[in-house]
Amino acid sequence: MSDTIFGKIIRREIPANIIYEDDSCLAFQDISPQAPTHILVIPKKPIEKLSDATLEDKELLGHLLLTVKNIAEQQKLKNGYRVVINTDVDGGQTVFHLHLHLLGGRALQWPPG
Repeated sequence: MSDTIFGKIIRREIPANIIYEDDSCLAFQDISPQAPTHILVIPKKPIEKLSDATLEDKELLGHLLLTVKNIAEQQKLKNGYRVVINTDVDGGQTVFHLHLHLLGGRALQWPPG
């Protein structure tokens, strides 16, 4: 497991408000939410960033997106939501463990920043 804050959450070394878990991924509330609903979905497999994913990760990546969809339904985000994957420094990535941001609960602006 990678030695990032997300690796520590997966290993239960630090607490998180976990809302979903299965054998492949974990979802929890972001500690610095940017929208009323801001949930992070992370793979348990340590992939540093999206650009490091390989063909071997195809099923996992699809599973992560379907998990986001299911959580959005559970959170009743009926008017829509945004899914964000920041990749590398210029992409705004601050934790180098692949993660998907699920943002919703209000109208989101475009462009994002």
